[in-house]
Amino acid sequence: MPRKIIKNEIRDDERAYYASFDTDFEEITISGPADGESAWKESKNIRVTNSNMCLRYPFWHVTNLRIENCKFADTCRAPFWYSKNIGMKESEIKGVKSFRECSDIKINQCKIESEEPFWRCANITIKNTIISGFYGFFESRNIRLNNIGFTGKYSFQYTDDVEINDSTLDTKDAFWHSTNVTVRNCVVKGEYLGWYSKNLTLINCKITGTQPFCYAKGLKLINCTMEGCDLAFEYSEVDAIIIGKIASIKNPLKGKIVCEHCDEFITNENNRSNGDFELVEVN
Repeated sequence: MPRKIIKNEIRDDERAYYASFDTDFEEITISGPADGESAWKESKNIRVTNSNMCLRYPFWHVTNLRIENCKFADTCRAPFWYSKNIGMKESEIKGVKSFRECSDIKINQCKIESEEPFWRCANITIKNTIISGFYGFFESRNIRLNNIGFTGKYSFQYTDDVEINDSTLDTKDAFWHSTNVTVRNCVVKGEYLGWYSKNLTLINCKITGTQPFCYAKGLKLINCTMEGCDLAFEYSEVDAIIIGKIASIKNPLKGKIVCEHCDEFITNENNRSNGDFELVEVN
């Protein structure tokens, strides 16, 4: 049965295309004085291309959705909630709270500016994309990011099963309480990185920022650099090979760090290591 095609429409009514099935939408604008919400709610097997979304909640409870060359204005709040099997490319999002409790998300060549993006989502693959978000990827799992530029705060908290490659992350308080995270060939900028994490691994990364990697378990750093990283590894279980020097290390709990030099190794009456930690400086 051929797919239905709807094109060149401007709609602002409530649930304008509610429960659409097997339909291609082309050059659609969701905007207008009626200020209707939830344009495609409860739809399935739909494709939306070359379109503009300016009103709230367009894709809630949608299954099998393809988005291409579309724009979501800052008035388009919470565009993707409770939806699954979403593919999006060459598109731009400015609405807050994009992607909440969604699954099976694939994004390529997009720009996303959104507070609280990707909360409680699963099975996320994003590549060649710029993301800025105040509190990103909260409690999401099975995340694969490649060639990403991320700017924000409080990112990847309580995440599980994450792989990030060839990306730049400019974010404080990243990876708090995260589990099973691997970061490769990345620039990671931020304060208080990786606190309370479990099985966080960074490989060939450039790391900057104060007080990283405290209270961590199963922490591994392999051939990374650490610039301006003072008071690092407090009460952490760590196995690290660092290229260059570390500004300061404070009261690590267990493990071994190999580096060229540590400017200051701080141990005081609160040290809990019981001799289970080793610092090796290799010139």
